[in-house]
Amino acid sequence: MKGLSRRTVMALAGAGIGMALGGGRVFAAQQVVEVARSPSCNCCGAWIDHMRAEGFVVRDRLVEDLDPLKTALGVPASVQSCHTAVIDGYVIEGHVPAREIRRLLAERPPAIGLAVPGMPVGSPGMETGGTPDTYDVLIFGAEGARSFARY
Repeated sequence: MKGLSRRTVMALAGAGIGMALGGGRVFAAQQVVEVARSPSCNCCGAWIDHMRAEGFVVRDRLVEDLDPLKTALGVPASVQSCHTAVIDGYVIEGHVPAREIRRLLAERPPAIGLAVPGMPVGSPGMETGGTPDTYDVLIFGAEGARSFARY
């Protein structure tokens, strides 16, 4: 599959949208992460394992060309990584720790989503046993990107 159909883009973009009534709380049943990744990327599978271990339900989709999805979801080239996910209306790009995704869902800031650009050693799914890199989890949106957390 070279590109994504409109139906696939819309399914990924709309995954998990909508919160249950109850004071803005996000319930576990809604914490479904729709992930699109290359079939040849092992570290993406390790990030999915991290998310599942943290209690998220993950729907994994293998996609040959992620560029159309990233464009459709508004992921700037400067923050792109190896996989793209959607949870509750937010885009998660790359090896973002589950802790920061929970914070994003709790705080609900106006943003497109979170990103860990590239593939820093020591980020979830990139635990290679070497010296961990220092990296930022970026929050990005219409006004650019800024640090949300530092590891």
